[in-house]
Amino acid sequence: MQIRLAEIAHARSGDKADWVDFGLFAWNDAGYAVLLREVTTAAVQSHFAPWLPGSVDCWPLPNLLAIKLVLKDALQGGGARNLRSDNLGKSMGGALLRMTITLSEEEWALCHAQPRVGWWP
Repeated sequence: MQIRLAEIAHARSGDKADWVDFGLFAWNDAGYAVLLREVTTAAVQSHFAPWLPGSVDCWPLPNLLAIKLVLKDALQGGGARNLRSDNLGKSMGGALLRMTITLSEEEWALCHAQPRVGWWP
């Protein structure tokens, strides 16, 4: 089945110069397993392809059930030079959460059967 990342994760994002930095956090272990498989550098590059000429770096953070992503050359030279005032780093977290991923019915059930962990409610 196809779902948006927002169904199993949340994100924090920001920008520095011409880079966007994401923290993508799974709600639980089952969701994190899906994120590790589906949220690859190639998948993120494809998702942001219309306005990302640069590269994507990705690091798993298993102790946080998170993935750190950095999109390089993502802001047309950075905030001070960018004419797209509506999609700087903070708002791009929402754009990442709209990315669709594939998971099985069993994985979907597991993602919702496990309780959410971490500091969030």
